[in-house]
Amino acid sequence: MRILGLDYGTKTVGVAVSDYFGWTAQGLETIKIDEENKKFGLDRLSEILQNEEVEKIVVGLPKNMNGTIGPRGEACQRYAEMLKEAYGLPVILWDERLTTMAAERMLIEADVSRKKRKKVIDKMAAVMILQGYLDSLK
Repeated sequence: MRILGLDYGTKTVGVAVSDYFGWTAQGLETIKIDEENKKFGLDRLSEILQNEEVEKIVVGLPKNMNGTIGPRGEACQRYAEMLKEAYGLPVILWDERLTTMAAERMLIEADVSRKKRKKVIDKMAAVMILQGYLDSLK
């Protein structure tokens, strides 16, 4: 069973997928979306779900540091519901506090240029979201 991890934003969705054993997460791509104009990249996600034989989706849920859910968290909850309805797969919301910052720090430590970081940061955040979920299953 493979699991898809998503880092949902207003302009992009970072995508990661687990290996078949559910041990590790690998970054796949970053899908350009336009939340404002209701373009959520569902066609591309459909292709990925089919090609990667995905059976479950994990969506990062950005909570405030005190555990409450703000406007971005609410948007992620709506997105998760949309995915559930569109694909009929289980969708898990996973606390993603600080994953984007951790991904950025990792890329900086690896001496990745600012321009390149911008292209991969969402995919890296999706990897960290999914890996956190996978680790919790052990």
